[in-house]
Amino acid sequence: MDRPAPSRARERLGDALFRHVAGPSGAENRARIHDTPGPRWFAPEEPICRVHGDASMFVGGLSALLLQSLHPRAMAAVAAHSGYRGDPWGRLQRTSTFLACTTYGTAEDAQRAVDGVRAVHARIRGRSPEGEPYRADDPHLLEWVHVAEVDSFLRAHQRYGARRLDAAGCDAYVASAARVGQALGVRHPPRTAEELAERIEAFRPELRGTREARAAARFILLRPPLPWPARPPYALLAAAAVALLPPWARHPLGLPLLPRTERWCAAPAGAAVTATIRWAMHRPVDSSVRSGR
Repeated sequence: MDRPAPSRARERLGDALFRHVAGPSGAENRARIHDTPGPRWFAPEEPICRVHGDASMFVGGLSALLLQSLHPRAMAAVAAHSGYRGDPWGRLQRTSTFLACTTYGTAEDAQRAVDGVRAVHARIRGRSPEGEPYRADDPHLLEWVHVAEVDSFLRAHQRYGARRLDAAGCDAYVASAARVGQALGVRHPPRTAEELAERIEAFRPELRGTREARAAARFILLRPPLPWPARPPYALLAAAAVALLPPWARHPLGLPLLPRTERWCAAPAGAAVTATIRWAMHRPVDSSVRSGR
């Protein structure tokens, strides 16, 4: 018997999204990450598994890229070495695979993913257009990338997540993310939501909207490498990602602050497109293999 049309549409949309995010080896990676038995860094019921498994990560990921770009030396390294323009989907796929490995994979798989990233970071050196030296394994820059990412993911989940966290859950998420950050080379990652906010604030004097940062924002928001039919829903995600940014982060990137528009348009649109992604990509996962922790 043929499946109902809504089921077929859901499967097609979910598969298309998964291919873009996870890449050509996505199915094999997903099977390895979720189905290999053994101890994990995080138990399935921990908040980090809830946050990183929710469709709100689509908004949080875009917002994190915008926020991270405000550190001139971090942005210089991205512009020179990441290939975000030439291979944006490859970069997304590598990032999503890393998050999946460290969040859901075995402890061995998680450590292997961390070791791979650290090996890449160790080779990245250069100078910003202003002549400032940078290296990707600088603990200070690693801390900025970490706190901007964790803050963005948590903000997105609390605004668009299916099951939002209470205060204790937010602290637990930040503490779990700190384990990954420390493994990557962050010396003293924040471990509570209050500490996270304090670290973000402490970085503000170092942040500014460079030419590279504004170019990256235009590329991410206005020139995504997508077919035209996919651009309207992407525009909703992009608007939600901008609305998620702290107000002080908008002007340096040349982004408007429109509270009423965001409240009445961007936020509902972000909720709708996130709900659609969640519906399309939902896949029941058998947690029985995740024993042995």
